[in-house]
Amino acid sequence: MLVAFSVAPSGSDSSGSVAKAVAEAVRIVRESGLPNETNAMFTLIEGEWDEVMDVVKRATEAVQASAPRVSLVLKADIRPGYTGQLAAKVQRIEEHLSDSS
Repeated sequence: MLVAFSVAPSGSDSSGSVAKAVAEAVRIVRESGLPNETNAMFTLIEGEWDEVMDVVKRATEAVQASAPRVSLVLKADIRPGYTGQLAAKVQRIEEHLSDSS
């Protein structure tokens, strides 16, 4: 499964930033060893249901350690029997884009 999630404290520091708390969540994801990617809005992670949800839970708990209230947004693509889709889905789009040039 692929999961795109965003976790952040509902409040920010005095500068308006949530970067420090979000960095702790991303650290959990990266240390998991599962394929992952972080962009400006979401972190994507790929793996089996239980292992992905465990990482999302631990990342959320890491943010919660610095804030009494946390926001979590999660979107999942559940497609049994497929792996490597973190890159493969993007590659399929790139192939269609190159065909139409």
